[in-house]
Amino acid sequence: MKHQHPTPPSARASQSGVALIEVLISILLFSLGILGLIGLQARAISLSIDAEDRNRAALIANDIATTMWTKRTVSIDPTAGSPSWNARASNPQAGGLPGGSVTITADTTTNTADILITWRPPQRTSSEQDSRLTTRVALPLTP
Repeated sequence: MKHQHPTPPSARASQSGVALIEVLISILLFSLGILGLIGLQARAISLSIDAEDRNRAALIANDIATTMWTKRTVSIDPTAGSPSWNARASNPQAGGLPGGSVTITADTTTNTADILITWRPPQRTSSEQDSRLTTRVALPLTP
């Protein structure tokens, strides 16, 4: 039969509190992981909002291009109409964009137009550049 030696008191004293430190470190690491996940979620939401705004801008540009095709002209005034293209683009409740505006640059000699839609999301600071989407429309030349 083997004889077990009792643990000396000095070894027990050096081990006291180690479990508590291990628990505190594991809670710290877990908290850092949760904070990282919260940061990732916030970034994902921001990117989702940006993608939704780009989709709205593309839909507005598509509507303008459709109007050009049906009227068979690239000369469309973005401030004319009821409501105007600028009014539609700047009204987020009606499918527009925050701070949205439409600029149409038409070239009647080549029958092409550039549709530029700009907007500024509310969370973006004024020092940052506006978001923009450009679409080029080329209609067939009429004889």
